[in-house]
Amino acid sequence: MDIEAGVNKVDSGVEDLPKNKCLRIFVTSFHSAVCCYYVLLVSYGLVIGYNAMTHDNEVVRLLGHYGPAFGTNWNLTFQTVFIFLALTYDILEWMNKQDTERAKKIMYWRDVLYNGLVVPFTLFVTSLFWTVYAIDRELVYPEVFDSVVPWWFNHCVHTNIAIVVLIETLLTPRRQPTNKSLELKLTTFTSFGYAAIYYSIYYFTGRWLYNVFGIMTWWQVSLFQCLIWASAYFFYFTHFMVNRLFHGSEDKTAVNKSVTVENNGSTKTVKFGSLQKNTPEESFTSDNWHLKYRSLRDKFENSRL
Repeated sequence: MDIEAGVNKVDSGVEDLPKNKCLRIFVTSFHSAVCCYYVLLVSYGLVIGYNAMTHDNEVVRLLGHYGPAFGTNWNLTFQTVFIFLALTYDILEWMNKQDTERAKKIMYWRDVLYNGLVVPFTLFVTSLFWTVYAIDRELVYPEVFDSVVPWWFNHCVHTNIAIVVLIETLLTPRRQPTNKSLELKLTTFTSFGYAAIYYSIYYFTGRWLYNVFGIMTWWQVSLFQCLIWASAYFFYFTHFMVNRLFHGSEDKTAVNKSVTVENNGSTKTVKFGSLQKNTPEESFTSDNWHLKYRSLRDKFENSRL
């Protein structure tokens, strides 16, 4: 038996849609519904932004002018891109094209984006927003915003986003990072880049993007900023632990996995100890297995026990 046939059965580290057809239908329906939901949400958000910029209240006008700088909108963008990738992969899977190069790359970036950006920043936005809101809403979401932002839209962008992540966690096992190095780079770049945005706004305009910074001394701002950065990493690592609680701790990655190979009526177990797919090139190059294990395969084919 060709060893490559056995290798193809090794999981790539992130399980795809369940084989159960009914559950696959549910997953695709969920992604389709969320995709439509986000299209409508983003469209209505643009209308809110326009109305805010033409409002007679200066504070509300700032909401419109600085709209792209708010973390809520960054996170909504991450989720929208992710859900489009997820739905695209679902469609390719229903067309039995999940083994094509394009489908594998879509799956790869879907999971990297989800792990590195969607999960940490969705949970960060939801937890921090509602915590500060409960203390004093004027520090994060002034009451005057209610004149242009409906209450239900506020929940759509600060509450429902976490529900989407929870359902996605229940539906798709992601016990381990797809590419830990790249995901952490995305988390780090976005965390520091976002901080640079609102500090730059304060430096050039003298206004804080969030009023909560305005009541703090600089050493308190520094501590609060460290808490913000730490929370993103906390949610990133915690996500995998929570996922394993839902889906079990079995390691589905190719690292330290094995394949049973039949040869002349006998069987041998081949262990693969260094096959973690860290880059698209490594993951999607069809010759990797053949070149790396050609001598091992020949040894098994020519041997007798």
